Amino acid sequence: MTNDGYNTVELRGPAEPAELEKLNIGDVVYINGMIYTGREGVYRKILDEGNSPPADFSTISNINFHCSPAASIESDGSYTVGAVTATASFRFSKWMERWFSLTNCKVVIGKGGMPQSDYQQYFVPNGAVYLTTVGYGTGALLGRGIKKVPQVFWLKELGIAQAIWVLEVEKFGPFLVESDLRGNSLFEQSKREIDQNIEGLYAGLKQPALRRYGETTHRTDEVI
Repeated sequence: MTNDGYNTVELRGPAEPAELEKLNIGDVVYINGMIYTGREGVYRKILDEGNSPPADFSTISNINFHCSPAASIESDGSYTVGAVTATASFRFSKWMERWFSLTNCKVVIGKGGMPQSDYQQYFVPNGAVYLTTVGYGTGALLGRGIKKVPQVFWLKELGIAQAIWVLEVEKFGPFLVESDLRGNSLFEQSKREIDQNIEGLYAGLKQPALRRYGETTHRTDEVI
């Protein structure tokens, strides 16, 4: 338990449903075991272009990280990943329903989350959760948790950023539970709390003397 009341959880990869059931939005998560990277290049190649997956993902892990690794090749031909930078997951919503069905993925890690409607529509029916990175500039911190790169798929075809990297990790994190198995969203909850008080921040303020073209002083108006 952290000082702010949230739980700190160590999750094993592949993740067990019973362990995911215990997660609540805001919990801090570290991962041990196996995960794999996969983002739009992989989704497009498999789901849109109809290529067969290079491996049975269910035998590797059920944790999919949306990221770009900083990788190097060692003298013995092995790979080292010194840092991993998460990428924005909302761009991949259109593929998630098919991805869950194909891979039995249960945990998606990325940056920024997705709309809560996506969690309700795609994640909840498939028993999946979403974990988000904590702030920016954590690539090197996450890299410390990468112990081994057992396999890499489609490196030549897709390049370093888009290839599938299988990673053996230890104390990999921290991540925050952005969406739990019930489809609750930490970001959406925080947004509602902020919206309740935001009008008070503008109360009593004078209208701006100068405004740019198309600018509005009301937050519900559309700015063109």
